[in-house]
Amino acid sequence: MSGTTYTVGDVIAERTIHLTRESLVRYAGASGDFNPIHYRDDIAESVGLPGVLAHGMLTMGLASSVVVAALEPGVRILDYGVRFTKPVIVDPVDGADVHVRATVAATDESSARIDLKVTFAEATVLVKAQLRVAL
Repeated sequence: MSGTTYTVGDVIAERTIHLTRESLVRYAGASGDFNPIHYRDDIAESVGLPGVLAHGMLTMGLASSVVVAALEPGVRILDYGVRFTKPVIVDPVDGADVHVRATVAATDESSARIDLKVTFAEATVLVKAQLRVAL
């Protein structure tokens, strides 16, 4: 049980995460997702993509981690969901900055819904990105 009171509209966490091509390689090794669109420009471009993409679940995992870091110890995530709308293109030199803002969207006696606004290059990359946490 959390001692924190959640109020609808409160921003509970906000952070910008910098991704590099090395981040993608490390995630590929951890997840087993070695699709070359995540590390080879030529392959990404050959299938019509604007460049190498960050893994969708890496993006969601990082966004969720911003919320987890802001929660009190012992608060449990009950569920989460997301829809991917736009890719995060990771430049070979400059990488990519993904911005995450977590806002309390709803509460009841036992849980709170946290909505995530996740953007890259000022475009929303995840919609309906939500976590429900036990109170």
